[in-house]
Amino acid sequence: MRFRLIVFPQAIRTIMPPLGNDFIAMIKDSSLVSVLGVTDITQLGKVTAAGNFRYFETYNVVALIYLIMTITPYLLLRRLEARMREKQLT
Repeated sequence: MRFRLIVFPQAIRTIMPPLGNDFIAMIKDSSLVSVLGVTDITQLGKVTAAGNFRYFETYNVVALIYLIMTITPYLLLRRLEARMREKQLT
């Protein structure tokens, strides 16, 4: 009972920012995995660009996908942190 009502909310406020940063960094680092041969968005972009010779358009779409995948969690985490900060002040 004490953990759920007292310790856990305080721990979540402390843990959330670094955990969110690690999650976003993991998304960004997934593009490096394509060098190892694991199929991901960058690898699919490379295969698509090689097939239709539209490198500029293909890599712009890949960059846009990564941008959306990183900005969305960032905005959600920022909103969550602001809400937690409001609750802490009241």
